[in-house]
Amino acid sequence: MHSSLSRRHLFGGGAALGLAAVLPYDLAQAQTPSGNLRVGMTASAVPLPNGMPDQGAEGHRFMGITIYDHLVTWDLSISDRPAPLRPGLATAWRVDPANPKRWIFTIREGVKFHDGKILTAEDVVFSYNRAFKNDAPEFDPRGSAQVRGRMPTLVNWYAEGPNTFIVETRTVDSLVPYGATWTGITHRAAWEAAGRDNDKFLQQPVGTGPFKLESFNIRERAILTRNADYWDAPRVPKVARVTLLPLPEANTRVAALRSNQVDFIEAPPPDAIPSLRQAGFNIVMNQYGHNWTWHFNRKEGSPWNDVRVRRGANLAIDRAGMKEMLGGTMAEGGGLVPVGGPWNPVRSPRLTYDQAAAKRLLTEAGITPRTPLRTKVAISSSGSGQMQVLAMNEALQQQLKEVGIEVTFEVFDWNSLLGTWREGAGAASARGCDAINVSYTALDPYTAIVRLVKSDLAPPVANNWGFFNDPAYDALITRIYETFDITAQDALVKELHDKVLDDALFLFVAHDMNPRAMSSKVHGFVQAQSWFQDLTPISLS
Repeated sequence: MHSSLSRRHLFGGGAALGLAAVLPYDLAQAQTPSGNLRVGMTASAVPLPNGMPDQGAEGHRFMGITIYDHLVTWDLSISDRPAPLRPGLATAWRVDPANPKRWIFTIREGVKFHDGKILTAEDVVFSYNRAFKNDAPEFDPRGSAQVRGRMPTLVNWYAEGPNTFIVETRTVDSLVPYGATWTGITHRAAWEAAGRDNDKFLQQPVGTGPFKLESFNIRERAILTRNADYWDAPRVPKVARVTLLPLPEANTRVAALRSNQVDFIEAPPPDAIPSLRQAGFNIVMNQYGHNWTWHFNRKEGSPWNDVRVRRGANLAIDRAGMKEMLGGTMAEGGGLVPVGGPWNPVRSPRLTYDQAAAKRLLTEAGITPRTPLRTKVAISSSGSGQMQVLAMNEALQQQLKEVGIEVTFEVFDWNSLLGTWREGAGAASARGCDAINVSYTALDPYTAIVRLVKSDLAPPVANNWGFFNDPAYDALITRIYETFDITAQDALVKELHDKVLDDALFLFVAHDMNPRAMSSKVHGFVQAQSWFQDLTPISLS
C-alpha cells in the first residue's frame, strides 16, 4: 500500500484542518418516543422543503422524495441491481409519434395532496413554473438552481385536460424521463396560503409524498410525520415520524449514534465501522452510480489543458491504497460510472497506478518535483457523497506532489461548493481554483456524463464546470439524444465514456459504497443501488 494512505491518516484527517467532534447543539432534545426515526445527515443544514431541495442529492433523498412525489421516480425496493425508473405521479409517458420533441405524460387519477386537494395536470404546470419559468409569480430561484440543469432542453409545458401534461423540448431528447425525477409537485393553493411567499412556504409546504412536514429549522432539524393516506398503499411509512438532523462532521455522527441520540447515520468514518459492528450497530453498504472526482478547468491558460498532465495525474493515484485506507467503503474509480455495466464494462489501462509512467508524461510536459506545477483545488469540509473528503484529498495532495504537482486547497461549505460548481471555472466564487472536487450521482446518461462534457451545458446551464468544448463529443451526444432504443443508446453511451477515459477529462478517484450505520432497533431498510433511498419500509422495534 502507498505510504501516504494509512488508517491513522484517515482518522486524523479532520483534525488536520482544525475540525473538532463537538455536537453542534443539544441533541438530547431529539430523543423521542418509539416510532421516531432520528437520522444524522452529512449536510451542514436541513435541506429546503420546497420541492427542489438544496444540499445536493442528499437533500433530494431526505426532503425531496419524502414530502413530494415526482412524475417519474426510481424503484428503490430492490438492492441486487441498479434501481430502474418506475411510474410516479405519471402512470405513463411517451413521445408524440408525430413530433419527437413532444412528450405526453398521463397523470395518475385520485391522488390527494396533504391538504386533501386532488392532483391535476394544472398542479404539475404550477410546479414546473416554479422551477423553470423566470417571470412566473411563483418562480422559486433557489429551487430552480437545483433542478434547471436537469432538463436543459425544456422549452414549453402545459396541461391538456385534467390528466395530461405535455413537455416540449428544444431538440429531440430521449433523456426527458430522467429529468422528470427531480421536480417535486405541489399546488397553487398551498403557495397562496403562504401569502404567495416562497420563504413562508418553507414552513408550510404541501406535497403528495409519504411524509408531511411538521416543523423546519434550517440549522437544527426538520420533523416529518407519516402520511397515513398516502396514495401508494404499500409505501405508507412504518414509522410515525422522521427527525432529520444536520451533522456534517463524521465523528459527531458516530458520537450521536453511540449515545442513542440518533438511530441512523450517513457515512460513518471507516475507522469507526469495526467498533460500531462490535457494539451491535448494523452497517450497510452497496455499490451504485456515484462519482468522486476532480473536475478540471479547461479555459485558455489552464494547466489541465495538456492531456499529458491529466493522464499523468490519473496514473499517480493509488486507488487500491485509498480503498484500503477507507476500509473497503469505496470502489476504485473506474471512470464516470463504476466498472461493470454496459457503459464501462472493462477497467481502462489509463487508470492503473504507475508512478513511473506518470513521471514520464509529466516530464514531457515540463513538470517535475524540481519544476512543479502549482495548482489550487476547491474542496468541501464535508457533505453529501463527499465521503471522507479531507483525508482523501490530503492523500491525493501527497501522491501528486511526488510526481511534481503541488496542490493547495480552498475549503468550502458543501452547499457553497455546489454553488461554485454551478457557476463554473473562472467565476469569482471559484477563488482562482483550476479544479474542483465534487461528488454526484451518476444514474443515467445525462447525470453521469452528458451534463459534464456537452459544450452548451457549461454554467449557468448545467455542470460542465471547466467549459470543455469539443465538437466530436457534442455530435456523439446528439446521437444519444436521438436514440430511443435502449440497447442502441447504451452502445453510444459506452462510446462516449470511452472517449472521456481516453482523454482523461477528469481525475477519477473513487465510487462511493454509501455506508450507513444504524441502531439494531432499525428494521426493514433496503439499501438500493441508488443515491436515493426509501425511508418508508423502516420500522423501529
